[in-house]
Amino acid sequence: MLTKERYLYIKKKYGSHASWAVWAEETSTPKSNMEDTSIFDKADVYKELNPNVALVGLNISGYIPGTFENFHGKGGGAYKIRYATKDTLLWGAYLTDIIKDFPEKHSGNVMKYLRQHNDIVTRNISSFEQELEDIGAVDPMIYAFGNDAYEILKNNLGKQYQIKKLIHYSHFMSREKYREHALKNID
Repeated sequence: MLTKERYLYIKKKYGSHASWAVWAEETSTPKSNMEDTSIFDKADVYKELNPNVALVGLNISGYIPGTFENFHGKGGGAYKIRYATKDTLLWGAYLTDIIKDFPEKHSGNVMKYLRQHNDIVTRNISSFEQELEDIGAVDPMIYAFGNDAYEILKNNLGKQYQIKKLIHYSHFMSREKYREHALKNID
C-alpha cells in the first residue's frame, strides 16, 4: 500500500516524467478531461494508487510541462488507457517510460539511436529499477506498451520481473477493442 509520504516523494522525484493510471471522469467525448491533473491534488488520491503494477511506454513523445502530466493529455491515444483501465486491476497503476529524457514521437528513431548507444539502455534499466524501488513496488507486474518497450524490458529484466506486452495505445483500434485486449492480458 502506498503511503501519503511516499506518494509525495514520488510526485517530487518522478512527477516530471511519470504518472499514475487515474484520470478525471470522461464527460462529453472520449478525450474529455484527459489533461485534468487536479485529481493528483486530492488529499487521499494516494489510496487509489498501486505501485505493484507498472504500465511502461518506450519514451515520452514531447516535452511535459507539469507534474504527473505524462499519459494525461488530449493528444494521442492515451485516452484508450483511461478507458481500458477503468474498474480493472490496472486502474491506479504506475505509469512511466523505460527511456527517460528522450522526447521523440517516432519509436523507430528512438530504437535506431538506442542501437547505436546501448549505454543509454543500460543506464535507463538501472534507473527504472531504482524507480520501482522508490515507488515501493513489491514483486510488480509490468505491462509494456508496444513491441519496443516490451523487448527492452524483457531482454534486460525478464528474469527478475513478470513482464507482459500490451498493444501500444496509439495503435489504430477503437478504445473498446483496446479494452478487450487489455482485459485479456490482465493477471
